[in-house]
Amino acid sequence: MTSTTSTLMRELDHRSSNGIDVRLMWSESDGRVHVAVTDNKTGEAFTVDVREGESAAKVFQHPFAYAGRRTPATPDSIAA
Repeated sequence: MTSTTSTLMRELDHRSSNGIDVRLMWSESDGRVHVAVTDNKTGEAFTVDVREGESAAKVFQHPFAYAGRRTPATPDSIAA
């Protein structure tokens, strides 16, 4: 028997400028927070996990400053 777990992601905030969408996402199942960035012009997308003790608002406002630790975005990580 195979079991699959779907992680319910909730969008806490969203902003869009110049074709770039930035979403602050929260996982209801484990409490993790990440910022999902999508460039609609290039199709590039990535996520940045908000680490313990880190300001989610700062990561949301300046995701490219944290892009050094980005991971490729998945459809689940960017959809609300």
